[in-house]
Amino acid sequence: MRYLWAGLGCLSLLCGFVGVVLPLIPTVPFILLAAFFFARSSECLHKWLLTHPTFGPSIVDWQTHGAVAPRAKKMATLACAAVLLLSVVMGLAWHLIAIQAVTLSCVMLFLWTRPNGPR
Repeated sequence: MRYLWAGLGCLSLLCGFVGVVLPLIPTVPFILLAAFFFARSSECLHKWLLTHPTFGPSIVDWQTHGAVAPRAKKMATLACAAVLLLSVVMGLAWHLIAIQAVTLSCVMLFLWTRPNGPR
């Protein structure tokens, strides 16, 4: 079972790294998922992820306080606004834009109601 958890953790981590480069793929949820899987499979990989200079602080804030840093909230808001604006510029059907707007609004509501954390 540990190999399955480790494999899922590596897959999640890969998806998270892809999200760093591609703006439409979310990074943080995949990194949090990788931390979850690594906690169940490999103490070494879990520790590496928690001490990673880029991803570690966000994971620790989420795990200990359910918090999201203000900078991450702002970046996510900008990314959501850019996606919605791109959809309008591309001339997508109004009902697709409406679905995106509702979905992104729900995501933003969830995100901005999380605490900022101790940092």
